[in-house]
Amino acid sequence: MEVSSDSPQKVCFFDSGIGGLTLLYECAKRLPQTKLYYFADNKNVPYGDLPQDELKKKVERIFSGISALKPAAAVVACNTVTARCIKSLRADYSFPIVGIQPAVKEAMKTGGKCVVFATPATATSSSLKKLIDAYGNAQTEVVACPKFAAFVERNIFNLDEEELINLLPDVTADAVVLGCTHYIYVKKTVEKKYSCPVFTGLEGTANRLMRILGATEGGLQPPNIQNVTFVGGDEEKNRRVFFEVLCGLT
Repeated sequence: MEVSSDSPQKVCFFDSGIGGLTLLYECAKRLPQTKLYYFADNKNVPYGDLPQDELKKKVERIFSGISALKPAAAVVACNTVTARCIKSLRADYSFPIVGIQPAVKEAMKTGGKCVVFATPATATSSSLKKLIDAYGNAQTEVVACPKFAAFVERNIFNLDEEELINLLPDVTADAVVLGCTHYIYVKKTVEKKYSCPVFTGLEGTANRLMRILGATEGGLQPPNIQNVTFVGGDEEKNRRVFFEVLCGLT
């Protein structure tokens, strides 16, 4: 889809598939007057299994399209890309780029054992290790969930709770951190299985974007659907997930 580059202030979001729509939704409630563009690459989900060179090529291709829009900011709504590519992206582009990280700092305020669920790439990343070193403790555990993001992507319109519970790891936790935006769709199921608080990182990332844009807080509003555009990937699916699953529109 071609997108005009002469529209008002724009913010571009990027995720491999539907996961980042959760962050788009949180930001759309805070920025009803901003033009929001969602770039996706659904056919290559999940990014968490890709070799670094292949991942970098795919991300660079997407960001060339984002750059052409001359956005006020871009949001990497993918934990894997944030962990593995955010530094190089910030070096290559002049506009601000916001990444999403597992909400370890917030989760640790609850005390006790914190478990981070993540893709294999995020689970082994140096950025997550640094985050845990800074804010975690000896009780923080990282669990790679190699099949979970792809399962959510494939079954988003027909998620079976029993099957989801069977896919979740058998661990005990006082707090769970969802280190992949795909996992956020099943937050209630995670809460049910582990009987503890579950943290997503969405609110902190959305608030950081607000600060970068110099936007004032005016309370949460329903997303202005006229200001949301989908670019690349499975546009029909992404549009349907955003409007039907997240916004509750049919």
